[in-house]
Amino acid sequence: MHLLVIEDDPLLARSLDQAMTQIGHTVNRLTRLEDAWQALRQQRFDLVLLDLGLPDGNGLTLLERLRDAGMTTPVMILTARDALEDRVRGLDLGADDYLPKPFSMSELEARARALLRRSQQRLDDRLRYGALTLDTQSASAWLGGEPLDLPRRECRLLEALMLNAGRIVARETLENRLFGFEAVGANALEVYVSRLRKRLQHSGLAIRTLRGLGYRLEEVPA
Repeated sequence: MHLLVIEDDPLLARSLDQAMTQIGHTVNRLTRLEDAWQALRQQRFDLVLLDLGLPDGNGLTLLERLRDAGMTTPVMILTARDALEDRVRGLDLGADDYLPKPFSMSELEARARALLRRSQQRLDDRLRYGALTLDTQSASAWLGGEPLDLPRRECRLLEALMLNAGRIVARETLENRLFGFEAVGANALEVYVSRLRKRLQHSGLAIRTLRGLGYRLEEVPA
């Protein structure tokens, strides 16, 4: 999952980053509404964790702006405000969930997984395609029923390809998912694609490169 955390409390933002990164997600952190708006216009995120009290305004203005622009990215509001009218307004503006502070990381993780399943219209945390199975909660993969040991970024790459199996995934989308705002070399993505290709040899699946477009995970005729 590629998450955008919009939170001006440095301790909480760092804790969210560490907790979600440790379980295999890519996390980007911002503190200002305008920076968040520009990031959401330029990149695709799987989930936004949004605080309401930010230095340059109320987080609900960003939420309203997103929905007015037709952006359907799931948004979970994280705030110390517990007034009923705040919760109702946030949900009416298009928030997908509302978690008051303080909260436990385990509850946050469970709610994030639920939102992701809902947005992807899945019943559980497992993705399946051909001989491949990927558990997005535990970051565990199996190929033909045998465990497939994947480093974190290869697992993120596989998840992105499986979520769009049979369809082209743009290079930029994959780079954002693997590296977030991190500056990387021009060939960094190819390194991970090449490694994952080798793991899928003789599996009946292949990662096809479509020059100028991106990559596609597809089944290969026997």
